[in-house]
Amino acid sequence: MAKEKHQGPNDNLVAQNKKARHDYSVMATYEAGIVLTGTEIKSIRARRINLKDGYAQFHNGELWLMNVHISEYDNGNIFNHDPLRNRKLLLHKKELKKLAGEMSVKGVTLIPLKVYLKHGFAKVLLGLAKGKHEYDKRNDIKRREQERQIERVMKHY
Repeated sequence: MAKEKHQGPNDNLVAQNKKARHDYSVMATYEAGIVLTGTEIKSIRARRINLKDGYAQFHNGELWLMNVHISEYDNGNIFNHDPLRNRKLLLHKKELKKLAGEMSVKGVTLIPLKVYLKHGFAKVLLGLAKGKHEYDKRNDIKRREQERQIERVMKHY
């Protein structure tokens, strides 16, 4: 009997915020569902989403995804959606309370790292992050270059 393959966030990856890990140090990640309209999910399946300037914020005890651009659906009609509207995120109450406490610390924010499809539903991988200073970014680049150089040297031996 074959084992069922575990479906991870990279299986049906729709969009990724590559610059997020460069600008922020991610302390923890959370998977959340997104409340979408009909034309929004069609645009996401067509990979017409931009996470670049997105962030998540609490309003009235609910978590909202802000500033994420989902392009209008090409074949949509008058029922097409607003590309920059705020979208509600779905998490368990326990996770929401924990996140609210962690986000109360100054300098900590919640940013979308990836959007992917899981069992037909759009999910967003949120990262609890703290902004990096310029010297932290330079140190990361230097460390990455050193690791690449070590890999090149080790490859020949």
